[in-house]
Amino acid sequence: MKVADKLKAHTKYLWFDTKKRREYIRITDDVQKFLDESGITEGFILVSAMHITAGVYINDWENGLIKDIDTWLEELAPAKPDYHHHNTGEDNGDAHLKRILINHQVTVPVTDGKLDLGPWEQIF
Repeated sequence: MKVADKLKAHTKYLWFDTKKRREYIRITDDVQKFLDESGITEGFILVSAMHITAGVYINDWENGLIKDIDTWLEELAPAKPDYHHHNTGEDNGDAHLKRILINHQVTVPVTDGKLDLGPWEQIF
């Protein structure tokens, strides 16, 4: 039997209609639901942002930390009018840089059909 015959894959997409320039959306429960639907009990799950200015990360769901992350991102890549990217007619140069800082995907271990996250870890 080939290795590919033993692998199990399941693809699912989440769509968001965000209202603000930057939002933090906890998706841990959605990812676990998709994992439950897949029937996969051991392995890894890849969570990837499919939009060029969206990111995915794992951390604590605590309001102070979310504010700290937001402040940090704004300090490192402030919203300002003079990004070279804006010469294309776009106005989101900062969002592209922030996405690099956050990253675009995370890999989470799966054990006994559950996301194997630490006690405070959440997927955003």
